[in-house]
Order: sequence, then C-alpha cells, then structure tokens
Amino acid sequence: MEEIINKVANSALEVFDLEDYYPKGARMQIDISQWLLEGFLLKEKDFREHLKNHDWSQYQDQYVAINCSTDAIVPAWSSILVAIQLAPYAKKVVNGTIEDLDASLYEEILSKLDYSEYKNKPVIVKGCSKKPVPTRAYILAATYLQPFARSIMYGEACSAVPLYKDSKK
Repeated sequence: MEEIINKVANSALEVFDLEDYYPKGARMQIDISQWLLEGFLLKEKDFREHLKNHDWSQYQDQYVAINCSTDAIVPAWSSILVAIQLAPYAKKVVNGTIEDLDASLYEEILSKLDYSEYKNKPVIVKGCSKKPVPTRAYILAATYLQPFARSIMYGEACSAVPLYKDSKK
C-alpha cells in the first residue's frame, strides 16, 4: 500500500491567519437615535441632558462604535459629543458600525506587524474564520504582504484562490 503524503503540510506555503490578530475585548454599539425626538430630530438641550444622565461606566474597557440607525440628519458634533463622554471609559471609539470598529482595530494591528518573514514565500491568507474578520482587514493584509510575498492566495490550502504572483521572484 502506498503511503499518503500531506503535500500541504510539507510545502513552503505560509499561512497568514487574521484570526490570530483578532483584538480581544467586548464591542458595543451606541445608537444615538435613542436620544433623538422620535428617533429623527435632535434637540440640543434634550440631547445634552440624555448624555448627562447616561451611565457611561458600562463601556469601561470596551470598544465602542457610534452610529445613528435612522435616516436622521444629525450634526457632526453629536457623535463627537458622545465620543467625548466615552473617552474616559472606552478602549477605542469610532463612528460607524461594529464592522467599522473591527476594521479600525485591524488597521492599527496590521500596520505594526513585521512582514519580512514572508519575503519570497508563497502566502495564503486564511479565509475561513470563526471570528468576525471584516473584508477590509483581508484587503489590508494582502496590501501589506504584497511587497514581501512571492505569491498570495486566499482561502484554504486545499482550495485557494490565487490573488497575486510576483513575476520577478
């Protein structure tokens, strides 16, 4: 009987798994429409009163995204005012969705990595993940890897999609 050889395990293929860099910590979404009249109209005095009476300590050491879920047209200062209230408590505050928040966290993390270990190597950016890795993080990872990698693929080793191949390497 012929021995089965795992060619993937024996290959020079390097796996770049964004899940390895997933920032730990709770994420929260603040919808400012809760402080608008009928969810649509910002009355400054009432808005400021709501913020003053809100328990901001519940966001201690959390990542927070601020958005407005309604079609209300709100002034930019409203989100800034919420962010200022959060500043003493939250680890990070962004304007947008939880996905925007995760993308922002990945931007910080990926910009600080040393990609030289991938120099002249075929790299696969692992595609399946159990954590909510935003598409923007995959794009950033590929962008950072490209100057170093000989090739970049996406997915799993058994079914990878080729994305980039350096013809000079």
